[in-house]
Amino acid sequence: MLRYRGRTVTPEQIAEIRCLIGSEPGSSRWALSRKLCEAWGWKQANGALQDMVCRGLLLALERAGHIELPPIRRVMPNPLAERRRPRRVELDTSAVRCRLRELGPLSYLQVRRTPEEALFNSLIEEYHYLGYVQPVGAHLKYLVRAETRPVAALSFSSPPRHLGARDRYIGWSPEARRRNLHRVAYNPRFLIPPWVEVPHLASHVLGAMARRLSGDWQAVYGHGLDFLETFVDIEQYRGTCYLAANWVVLGETTGRGHNAATKKKTRSIKQVLGYPLTRRFRERLCELR
Repeated sequence: MLRYRGRTVTPEQIAEIRCLIGSEPGSSRWALSRKLCEAWGWKQANGALQDMVCRGLLLALERAGHIELPPIRRVMPNPLAERRRPRRVELDTSAVRCRLRELGPLSYLQVRRTPEEALFNSLIEEYHYLGYVQPVGAHLKYLVRAETRPVAALSFSSPPRHLGARDRYIGWSPEARRRNLHRVAYNPRFLIPPWVEVPHLASHVLGAMARRLSGDWQAVYGHGLDFLETFVDIEQYRGTCYLAANWVVLGETTGRGHNAATKKKTRSIKQVLGYPLTRRFRERLCELR
């Protein structure tokens, strides 16, 4: 038996893949992957096929010599290796200085796949210290507005599979993590634009997002969330707004990437913060459905 991303692949399943490839000589790798997802029931909670996971499995099996895939028909650009800067969107950057209660009601807009997404991408690229990178996997993007003006931008995406501080805090087994990781969301970007100077706005936004995010995730992906996590670069920031919003310090990263060949530090140490969205988050995330 083989293991791929926590899934067990049996010799019988490999034989089934070979049979599928042999019976579909004219099919592309994309088509084969989708047919295999249908046959094995590899679907997300919202019904979408887990096509990318399946394609990764097929490539791993081919590299190991277990199957032979049809030739590649076209090479898709890698958005991470060939990153195009988001188009700059012009907007009013005059100063916003007031107390939080004077800012008025805030609107929280989920802008992924909407005309407003370009503004989100532009803000993150121009004003966030890490710039814009297209999230991988499930993700949602938000603009927070005071009347018509954006005063915050933040996103949530699929979390890293292995994160020691988080895994120890939750206490789940490797199998429970594989089954339930989709109920955790990672906050990769949070921006208060530099022209917005409103005390306590950042923690207020985080609190409001914690109350609505699971429902939005349910609407888009067919399941809710039980836990949020993020990283804070402690060489540059203190994570004050997260702590004020009752996020919990879970620990620190090792300073090594997940593909690091040695145990030497290759990047800055990050503080890992988490936020339970339900009282029974451990019970729900540790259960083996």
